[in-house]
Amino acid sequence: MTSPAPTVFITGATSGFGQACARRFAAAGWQLVITGRRAERLEALAHELSAQTQVLPLVLDVRDRAAMQSAVDGLPPAFDRLRGLVNNAGLALGLSPAQTCDLDEWDTMVDTNVKGLMYATRMLLPRLIAHGSGASIVNVGSVAGKWPYAGGNVYGGTKAFVRQFSHNLRCDLAGTGVRVTDLEPGLCESEFTLVRFHGDQARYDSTYAGANPLQPHDIAETIFWLMTQPAHINVNSLEIMPVSQSWAGMAVQHQPQ
Repeated sequence: MTSPAPTVFITGATSGFGQACARRFAAAGWQLVITGRRAERLEALAHELSAQTQVLPLVLDVRDRAAMQSAVDGLPPAFDRLRGLVNNAGLALGLSPAQTCDLDEWDTMVDTNVKGLMYATRMLLPRLIAHGSGASIVNVGSVAGKWPYAGGNVYGGTKAFVRQFSHNLRCDLAGTGVRVTDLEPGLCESEFTLVRFHGDQARYDSTYAGANPLQPHDIAETIFWLMTQPAHINVNSLEIMPVSQSWAGMAVQHQPQ
């Protein structure tokens, strides 16, 4: 008897890492549950990938707890037993120092990067636990969760949360067979940066000029690799950067006497 295709739930699938993940897992024959706020993009992706596998698109915002709960509760039987969760939905807004920040931008980052990830995780954990051995959660963190930089303030704080939340989940899930990884990408060229700079194409272009940055398909390939390791292997955290990126030296600011 043929085993059913594994199912992966991917948040933030309308662009960047999430979209690349959907394509990578579809190519391998996994069933997909994909979420996003932009209905037209999500439906187009679902239509594209439906030739390869079964796809369930869910138009929703991960910040909306009630919408997430309704969507999870309404998963049809064919998509009900998950093998994977990719907590990808997230964003950065601005690079202003804390003293001049826009508090609305801080709220949006916390609500999406922290609370949205929490909602998806808690609501889907029973299905992942029901799968048991080999089930995986990959939380998309960032090098910003470990390495500070000017203007990173709340964005870096939210990704530090992702890192520590992932490690604590490992403790809670001991004995269930469910694996958890905090994946920490560095410089990667995607729509993420256009969102951060409010559509400023010039700033986007200057960010990546000559850097040979990571690409979304690099991240998707890494996530697929993480989820398809033998069931007894857990990669707790994985930091990945382009060769062009490394760490800066410590800053010393000379203060007026």
